[in-house]
Amino acid sequence: MKNNLEPDNLLETFCSIDFEGISKHPNILIAAAFWDRERFEAARIAYRFMRYIDDRVDSYKTEHLTISREEQAGLADDVRSWTDMIRNRSALTVDQQLVRTWEKFLIPDWPVEAFARAMIYDIHHQGFPTFDSFLDYAEGASVAPAGIFVHLCGLRFENGMYLPPVFDAREVARPCAIFSYLVHIIRDFQKDRLEHLNYFPSDMLQKFGLDQATLDDIAQGGPIPDGFRELVREYMRIADKYRLETLRMIEKVCPLLEMRYRLSLEIIFNLYLMVYHRIDPEKGLFTTEALHPSTDQIKEQVLNTIKSFDYKP
Repeated sequence: MKNNLEPDNLLETFCSIDFEGISKHPNILIAAAFWDRERFEAARIAYRFMRYIDDRVDSYKTEHLTISREEQAGLADDVRSWTDMIRNRSALTVDQQLVRTWEKFLIPDWPVEAFARAMIYDIHHQGFPTFDSFLDYAEGASVAPAGIFVHLCGLRFENGMYLPPVFDAREVARPCAIFSYLVHIIRDFQKDRLEHLNYFPSDMLQKFGLDQATLDDIAQGGPIPDGFRELVREYMRIADKYRLETLRMIEKVCPLLEMRYRLSLEIIFNLYLMVYHRIDPEKGLFTTEALHPSTDQIKEQVLNTIKSFDYKP
């Protein structure tokens, strides 16, 4: 995968991306493909680590509908041991490459701490009582990985060493992270429900006259009640607020970034925006097939972003 600064070579980079092979966090890794190789590898290592923990927790919950307190404690201890490996920078850690990545690229500890809190919450709970509790959870599940992405975008390289961004990566990442997470939840509704996972909080379900059995029925192909369409409409309204905040934040931070990192922010936002526009609360379906873009559609969206990108400094 080649990475060149010149706009004329971006199409060559685009053609080198293995769109079929990027199966986990595709938006993040597709957008990061336009970075220099070293920074792309840092992103890949960081997300591989976070994906491993997230998948382990989700898989365990999917396979065990009831988890004992002892099992919960064991899983939580595992999460703490994995994340402490980074926070403590232990010389005896089993994954030196991971720790070196955090040190070399000056990745702060807050994403790991927030991510660990979210995963431990996930272990001890099935869903969320309120939308506010969901937003707290999203600080670790979505803002944390997005914060690493934005941090790597904003790193400066001077005199052979990296310097931290001149802006608050967490503040910049939050609106796009929440926007993309709300879109992600609607996009993956069917898959998540079939795996016994729930990301719609109880107060929102109650507000629109829904329950877990109704969600399961919809996911299995049953009729879509008006209450569910109202729920999706409400999520789209909230997502739109974060969409507008994201546009303002990109406009604010882009003058502080090199061209390739500006481009990557636009790519990742546009990929989620594409899904946002596929969601039709009024008449649409909420199946994986209806809401997941195909590989060709993802490629087309990235190509269109490259072609419409403003290359002026």
